[in-house]
Amino acid sequence: MKPRTRFASIAAAAVAAALILTGCGTAGGASAGGGNTASAGPVTHVDGAPAWCGTKPISFALLDGFGGNSWRLVTTASGKAEAQLCPSVTKFSYADGQGSTEKASSDIKGLVSSGVNAMVVFPDAGKAMLPALTAAYNAGVVTVPYRVDPGGAAGTNYDKWIGDDFANDGTNWANWIQKNVPSGGNILFLGGPAGNSQSTDEYNAMTKVLGTSYSFIGETPFQPTNWDPTLTQQLLTADIAKYPKIDVIVSDFGPTLVSSLPLFPQSGRSIPALATSDGNSLSCFWEDNHAANPDFKLMTVATGNDNVRLAVDYAVAKATGGAIPTADSFKGPIFEDSVSQQPNGVKCDRSLPGDVYLSAQMPGTDQAALGK
Repeated sequence: MKPRTRFASIAAAAVAAALILTGCGTAGGASAGGGNTASAGPVTHVDGAPAWCGTKPISFALLDGFGGNSWRLVTTASGKAEAQLCPSVTKFSYADGQGSTEKASSDIKGLVSSGVNAMVVFPDAGKAMLPALTAAYNAGVVTVPYRVDPGGAAGTNYDKWIGDDFANDGTNWANWIQKNVPSGGNILFLGGPAGNSQSTDEYNAMTKVLGTSYSFIGETPFQPTNWDPTLTQQLLTADIAKYPKIDVIVSDFGPTLVSSLPLFPQSGRSIPALATSDGNSLSCFWEDNHAANPDFKLMTVATGNDNVRLAVDYAVAKATGGAIPTADSFKGPIFEDSVSQQPNGVKCDRSLPGDVYLSAQMPGTDQAALGK
């Protein structure tokens, strides 16, 4: 497996420059007075393009609240690739809020001022992003937040929220925990930024399934890690010192744990069972360490890079006059299970870097080429 040390550098490069797509015509500016106006009129379609690609030329933007990890790099590339399927998208821009709600809000306002017609936004800060999203929608920009719920309502604050069914992930994790740690135990849940709806929905789903023999330890509903490996290691170091018994770790971004899991054997303890999302680095780590750590069972759900594709389809359709997709949420399947081997055993590909996601639609080899 080839390592790559490009998380921060590639994310910074993506922030520094707008990515321009070639296409037909020149995009016009946003119209004032309500986000629904962009798709007025009959549905149109560009020959040879997907049904969601209408004929009106547009400028399109993809925005992250935090773009500084490999998952966002692959997701950004997936969103760009999806937008490229529609020749009516004549300009593509990207902005990274760098973990700052203020910058993420400013990025939205700046792209509205630049005349963008449609935007897809990962609102990491949740409801704190609602004022900026609402302002974009009211300025006539087709505005589609995805994955993290910003609150508000479609048709009032934005055009559509394209969520991921995180409750489905939480339910899948809980069912697996019950089957593979049947006697109950202590569960440590490491989530994303404080207040984010993804981690909260997952926690609520797990508590509905798990009985009283399971206890969540640490901060609830989750310990905020910002999906950052360094912060995750700091928190887990403290958790191992504080809790002599951790039976299961749940994390909604598994690859951030790879540098932290060796803390268990370093402390004379076996790595506990892990229910999380997939990543090649994590799968290869399990392959290298499970024999020496008998409690280290692994189950992953698809990490959800392709949630962005549905959001792009919706926003582009609304802005260009294409056919609106019927689906309005992404439901990630179970991807790996080291115990049942269903639907897959643990899939480590040592010919690829650690920071690729084999559950994604984009092939691992294409992910590996990003930033080169």
